[in-house]
Amino acid sequence: MSTATATDEAPPRPADPAPARGRKSLAVRQIVSGVGEAALAAIVAAVVAAVGLVAFSLVQWPAFNSSNVTRALTTVGQVGAAVLLAVAIALLRLRKWPWVAKLLSWVGLSTFVTFTLGMPLAATKLYLFGVSVDQEFRTEFLTRLTDSAALRDMTYADLPSFYPAGWFWIGGRVGNLLGLDGWEMFKPYAIGFLAVAAVVALVLWSQLIRADWAVGVTAASTAVTLAYAAPEAYSAVIVLLLPPALVLAWGALYRPLEDVRNAAGAEQRTAGGWGAVVGTGLFLGWAATFYTLYFLVAAFAVALMGLLAAFLAVRARRAADHPRRARTATDGSRPAWRAAVPPLVRLVVIAVIAGLVALVVWAPYLAKALRGTTASSGTALHYLPESGAELPLPMFQLSLLGALCLLGTIWLVLRGASSRRAQALGIGVAAIYLWTLLSMVATVAGTTLLSFRLEPVLLVLLSVAGAFGFVEGARAIYQALNEPARFRLAAIVVATVGALAFAQDIPHVLTPEITTAYTDTDGDGNRADKRAASAVSHYRKVDEALVAQTGRPRSETVVLTADTSFLSFYPYFGFQALTSHYANPLADFAGRAETIKSWSKLKTSQELLDALAASPWRAPDAFLFRRNGEAYTLRLAEDVYPNDPNVARYSVTFPEELFADPRFTTTNIGPFTLVTVHR
Repeated sequence: MSTATATDEAPPRPADPAPARGRKSLAVRQIVSGVGEAALAAIVAAVVAAVGLVAFSLVQWPAFNSSNVTRALTTVGQVGAAVLLAVAIALLRLRKWPWVAKLLSWVGLSTFVTFTLGMPLAATKLYLFGVSVDQEFRTEFLTRLTDSAALRDMTYADLPSFYPAGWFWIGGRVGNLLGLDGWEMFKPYAIGFLAVAAVVALVLWSQLIRADWAVGVTAASTAVTLAYAAPEAYSAVIVLLLPPALVLAWGALYRPLEDVRNAAGAEQRTAGGWGAVVGTGLFLGWAATFYTLYFLVAAFAVALMGLLAAFLAVRARRAADHPRRARTATDGSRPAWRAAVPPLVRLVVIAVIAGLVALVVWAPYLAKALRGTTASSGTALHYLPESGAELPLPMFQLSLLGALCLLGTIWLVLRGASSRRAQALGIGVAAIYLWTLLSMVATVAGTTLLSFRLEPVLLVLLSVAGAFGFVEGARAIYQALNEPARFRLAAIVVATVGALAFAQDIPHVLTPEITTAYTDTDGDGNRADKRAASAVSHYRKVDEALVAQTGRPRSETVVLTADTSFLSFYPYFGFQALTSHYANPLADFAGRAETIKSWSKLKTSQELLDALAASPWRAPDAFLFRRNGEAYTLRLAEDVYPNDPNVARYSVTFPEELFADPRFTTTNIGPFTLVTVHR
């Protein structure tokens, strides 16, 4: 799968005659070798993260939002990780003990991730953002798949999952194996998986560029990812792997050196780019099982690469057939357009591989959707914050990251004609800006493409380009100044100090997310900052009452409640999701909302029981209300896009006498009233 050289770009490997059939076996060897090294690196990272998180949990740390102790220790851990990475880079440059250098780089990266996220969160069992906002439904999904391996919807009974289950399914199975609840598994799993993704990205980079450069570039992209993508842990792993995957994809689709050799009739011992084709297809398919938006953007970028590669191949063929200084064509009998076939064939193969992998999690939903109808409104695409209404231009921000992005932008422009890395990353950046513009245009049709969520991807791509720009720029300045003796040391010091300055600022960037993890109440009913717990502390008693009164397992019980965080801690099904934007399109969110309103207007218990029996969906087995005098309330939500905020809250009130029939059991628990239905 290697497409890069020891000094800069991919080494076309030494010309060594070999039969064409050897390409297949060479591609297989490349893939197996890369996967094997990635698996070993992942094991090392997982062990480092596990040991670190367990060690952190053995000490009673003060809360991050009320003390600077954990912040100080985070900095110490980051410095230690930087030392390991520096030693690894030095060994790689000296070409000594390569496997020791690899091990140190893996340990250094995973240590950096573990300390940067794990230490600030050491005194809480919750991950960034606690169980608030979007993290609520993510925790609910992990809880669902911890309870069962089936690809069920996170909220609704009898529906397959709409959101890609890959990351959550793996975490759920690990949590089930360890005997942890989904909410409790979220933090260690998110941190551990990010550590694994970082070292896997390093392995991939090492196959594409110089090994010492790979360590530095991966460290830079990991730091930016942790700062700006870590709260959404399952998408952050795609952000980490996207830059090297784009370079891999460009190597698979655009192969001008190979085309020249083929035209000359030369043979070469390479896999013909097919190892990269398979790797790109697997990456896109894997991305589709984790996060739909980033998969679509990555696929969009790869498609642009394929079309551009086809165009360049046709142009090169025409130039060869009609040279400026020659009057005869070299191969006039062969149409120039046929040069576009190889890159387009590779693009189709990538799409087929990606599609087959994606079906692992998408097949149940697609099968159900083909037999039913999806919602026409109220979907996840109905959101347009201010950041989605303008082009992101981080290179003009007055910050260390802004300077790095500016350097990356300059490098992409200067090296776009000569560097395959710059071409691949540049196409990725262009794809994001095109997607952003398309998202703005889509507002005319009453929807968006959620371009505001692509800012972390753009930051990482530009940061990677900035890392390349710094290295190559420093080398150019060094040569232009006649190689002064202490210039290299000065460049190393600047890079190291800048990296540490950015790294130690990551907890500050994540302060709101970390603070929420300490102020939210966890599944044990505790707040990590030791202050009074919220109503969540009563969930345990609600669960005990539900199990006792229904006599059924949690996963066979449907609960109608506006306190949907209850479903984040216990694997009950809900009758209605938090908002339409997190709801399965097959669930008919709007129809359910109208049905709930109609139930609240009924006059007698029998009418309610009859309405429940006639429900087009599986009716609630229990209601979890908030009390309001002699009535019970549910605070629901409706989609009001294109307004920002895009959600409007409203209350539905059920009169107390509606549940007077003995077929309802009413239990008051803290601020809640639990009503179970006996049919």
